[in-house]
Amino acid sequence: MSTAAPTSTRALDHPTRAEIRLEGVLHALSDPMRLRVVRQLARDEAGPDGLSCSQIDLPVTKSTSTHHFRVLRESGVIQQIYRGTAKLNGLRRDDLEELFPGLLDSVLAAATAQEGRASAL
Repeated sequence: MSTAAPTSTRALDHPTRAEIRLEGVLHALSDPMRLRVVRQLARDEAGPDGLSCSQIDLPVTKSTSTHHFRVLRESGVIQQIYRGTAKLNGLRRDDLEELFPGLLDSVLAAATAQEGRASAL
């Protein structure tokens, strides 16, 4: 008997690579909570399935958190899949790098630098 959780048949809509727009990505990354999600996913990319929503701690209500994940998914920044009852999140790094070379790494580096400046105050 397999111990792996079955993959759900529920599917979420994601834009294709060709449908991902720069203005949508920049909008998604402009919010501090969404940027926090992306930074955590970038740190924890080693896992093959990504992180579940509950593994990403946001200081907002569940409905607001759901909104932020939806914006990130609909803009093409993240991919979400169901694994059992959990919704797993992963960066669409390959798609973003192909479309906007260096953008994600630049935004992540700038966020880290900004955090460093803020903690120095």
